[in-house]
Amino acid sequence: MNPLAPGSPPTLRVVLLEPEIPPNTGNVARLCAAARLPLHLVEPLGFRLDSATLKRGGMDYWEHVAWTRWPSWIDFVRHLDPNDRLWFVEQGGPRRYDQAEFRRGDWLVFGRETAGLPSALLEAHRERWLHIPMANPAARSLNLSNCVALVTFEALRQLGFPGEPA
Repeated sequence: MNPLAPGSPPTLRVVLLEPEIPPNTGNVARLCAAARLPLHLVEPLGFRLDSATLKRGGMDYWEHVAWTRWPSWIDFVRHLDPNDRLWFVEQGGPRRYDQAEFRRGDWLVFGRETAGLPSALLEAHRERWLHIPMANPAARSLNLSNCVALVTFEALRQLGFPGEPA
């Protein structure tokens, strides 16, 4: 089942680059199902897609997610339109996620749980590198699925929560 309306461009698109932890990916799939957003998984993945843990994390939501698996970042980037805007979410970014001006069709890119996004990728796209503020420097990071939820729902808020039932 494709949850996206035929012929309509997605509101936003979520990209997980080399995710490692099945429950995080399952939770992100669940979020994408609820928000009717496509999910893009870029290999290598740290788990098998038929993993029971992955299914448990996404429960019975996988059938409601339009998702694509890409063999590599290069393969993913080759399919992009030159006008596509990618936002890279990673600590150290020059701009807070809530300061970005999101547009319909934007891509929200998140990295691996243990290593984040590659520094070369972030430096090459510094103008679209966002961070989530954390008051306690002793807390290394937030959970990946929490980060995806924070940024995705801020972007949806800015867009007026399109698709929300009346």
